[in-house]
Amino acid sequence: MLKSPLHVELLKLLAASMLLISFAMLSTRRIQQLITLFAWQGAILFFSTTLVAHEARLTELYFSAGLTLILKVITLPLILHILIRRLGAQWDNEPLVNIPVTMLVGLVLVIFAFGLAQPISLLATTITRHTIGIALAVILLSFLMMITRRKAVTQVIGFLAMENGLFFAATSATYGMPMVIELGIALDLLVAVFILGIFFFQIREQFDSLDLHHLESLREE
Repeated sequence: MLKSPLHVELLKLLAASMLLISFAMLSTRRIQQLITLFAWQGAILFFSTTLVAHEARLTELYFSAGLTLILKVITLPLILHILIRRLGAQWDNEPLVNIPVTMLVGLVLVIFAFGLAQPISLLATTITRHTIGIALAVILLSFLMMITRRKAVTQVIGFLAMENGLFFAATSATYGMPMVIELGIALDLLVAVFILGIFFFQIREQFDSLDLHHLESLREE
């Protein structure tokens, strides 16, 4: 267990903040703001991982926290901001589902996530077991954002946010993944963002838009 009740409450506050940011990402249509929220989500993940590393006295979690800071708070948001400026894609104006309905579905997913996580939390022995439900909720909300947006950029941000949720869930349930796996995932994310950046430019050049529904016309042809 955590030695300090203050740290327990701080972890809960960080987890709740991460959940609120996920809802904010669902509701915003401005892509620049979406990237900023993703960076804030990474910052919360950095602070929570650092706190767990301090309380559990796990040195490898400090490396995980540092990797999170470099990759998810600095590098990936910077790359995404550059891509958005060059592509001129500032808004995601036409989500597949309107915002109020999306938020309502999000609330249902949060309730489902907490119900699903309850037996897992009872079996877990980690100091962060009470945040497993929030971690699952973040994953589901990120997936919801992916399937309710048209633009490729917002779907990629949803994928990255879902990876944040997976990392948070791993930290909550098992104190994170082995460092080799985390480094591999980090490298995969960087490569994926670069490849998707090229893909964005190709879509933009071909269709003068980043709306993925244009790709359906190729299948019909």
